[in-house]
Amino acid sequence: MINNFVPRSFGALAASGLLFASAAVASSAGVPPAGEDSGELVNIEFGKWMLVALGAFAGIPLIYRLVSVVYCQIRLMASLGLENQTYFSSHKHEWVSWLKINILYAPFWKNRHNRELQISRALDIGTLPTRFESFFLIGYVVGNIVFSLHKIDWDGQTTAILGEIRNRTGVLSTINLVPLFLLAGRNNPLIQLMGISFDTYNLVHRWLGRIVVTEAFAHSACWAAAKVMNGGWAPVGAAIQGSVFIQMGFVGTCAFVFLMCHSPSSLRHAFYETFLFLHIVAAAVALGGLWMHLDYKKYRWLVYVKIAIALWVFDRSVRLFRIIYRNIGKRMTTATVEILPGEAIRVTLKLARPWKFRPGQHVYLYVPSVGLWTSHPFTIAWGEQLQQNHKIDDERLSFHRQDLMHIGEKTMSLVIRRRTGFTNALFNKADRTPNKVITLKALAEGPYGKVDSLASYGTVVLVAGGVGITHPVPHIRELVEGYAKGTVATKRIVLVWVVQSPEHLEWIRPWMTDILAMERRREVLEIQLFVTRPSSTKAIHSPSATVQMFPGRPNIDTILDREIDRRMGTMGVTVCGSGSLSDDVRRAVRAKMDIANIDFIEEAFSW
Repeated sequence: MINNFVPRSFGALAASGLLFASAAVASSAGVPPAGEDSGELVNIEFGKWMLVALGAFAGIPLIYRLVSVVYCQIRLMASLGLENQTYFSSHKHEWVSWLKINILYAPFWKNRHNRELQISRALDIGTLPTRFESFFLIGYVVGNIVFSLHKIDWDGQTTAILGEIRNRTGVLSTINLVPLFLLAGRNNPLIQLMGISFDTYNLVHRWLGRIVVTEAFAHSACWAAAKVMNGGWAPVGAAIQGSVFIQMGFVGTCAFVFLMCHSPSSLRHAFYETFLFLHIVAAAVALGGLWMHLDYKKYRWLVYVKIAIALWVFDRSVRLFRIIYRNIGKRMTTATVEILPGEAIRVTLKLARPWKFRPGQHVYLYVPSVGLWTSHPFTIAWGEQLQQNHKIDDERLSFHRQDLMHIGEKTMSLVIRRRTGFTNALFNKADRTPNKVITLKALAEGPYGKVDSLASYGTVVLVAGGVGITHPVPHIRELVEGYAKGTVATKRIVLVWVVQSPEHLEWIRPWMTDILAMERRREVLEIQLFVTRPSSTKAIHSPSATVQMFPGRPNIDTILDREIDRRMGTMGVTVCGSGSLSDDVRRAVRAKMDIANIDFIEEAFSW
């Protein structure tokens, strides 16, 4: 794939760096006002150097990205028409496999990355980053600590030291708002340019938020400590009550602290809609308080607040334009919600205006009658202009009445597992209808997400668990079609899908039926279905040699060993499923990288 080998945290850093560089230009404009003390001049210099360093570091992933794109394109062109792609089947340099095994694909600790750390059944503390992500995050945290404490006059009076730390942390907290809001937006063009995954930019956004809040709290705490040392707590209360400057800073700090306190993983997961609403309101209050705090004394650092607000306004404006343009025309976009076995629903969007998506991309779905203004991301599983005629294949899964519902319409489809909140309400609304199908007014915002092409891989193994099947299905369709046309290097595709019950096959039945009927599909595609909780052995039935069903869980090591022995060219392994499945595939891939040229691609939605 074009950008699978690009360190995605590098991409996030580059995005931050580019915005930092533009902000540095703004902050360096003009001559410092006469009489500005040496401490403020040091803060200005540190601010500039911090921004310049990050901006310069942004060039590294940009160059790497360019090299990766060129290499994958060369690999694709060189492999077209070749039955044996031996040259690309193994690493030419040992340091490449070492880097993948120990840095790029390695979890921070042992084999656990995407599986959440559970305190109890109801409480979790999130997931562990990869080692590379950890290097970036630790480096950024350490950098902020160094910038906060370097060149402080530690020999001075305690109150003076507190004053210097107060000013420095306030400046850094304000500067860090720029990358924080950059990575909070859905329409950041650098996300696609750098190949940043949804999961990674969420991770970096959360850590940037923690840094901003910590520095804002340190800023206020140093101010309060100096006041208490000089005259007790009474001056602190008097300042908050009597000074607009202090009041607004206090409001901003309280809003920032609230943002951190209500954002733990367990709270986000349990009350996502409430969390999101409060998060937006608190962020607006924090920015408003900080703006008035800085504007009161005309501090130069206000420019960073303006940049952060501009990024936020830009993102919201583009989102509003996209929603209106794509969903409102002669008619409005509608969503047909169908109840599926296994507490899942298939949502077929009948689009007001047709638009295209690439495999792996996602949309944000709004259903005003269910969730008002709230939206949730879902991977796009299928989209097409359905025709009146359908090919018939002896291996096709049985044709279903619901397959005929939108013939002749431009549609886009999602599969959603019932959880809490919005998905539960949507499920219940359809479940209350007599035929378990309901059509509602809806809005689809997107598509979002990095575009990954698997076309340059000779062998592709796609592993999915449960509803994670929505990620590989569009890739399979694209690769099988490309194989028939001779436009991809792929010679072998293996889908491994883990489900709890054979009934779950209904989730993708109409789309898999079309894939099984595609030209030359038998030559390239093999499907392995693993049923972990079959009702009986009779339920396990393999239709043919290329579509097989097995009881129990897959042995990923055995599957990869088999495919490595049969591989053609570079091998791409993707996974989309539960945290435990993703971590198991990651572990198995890392164990095989010494003997084969394998790239690992994980699709995950953390929120």
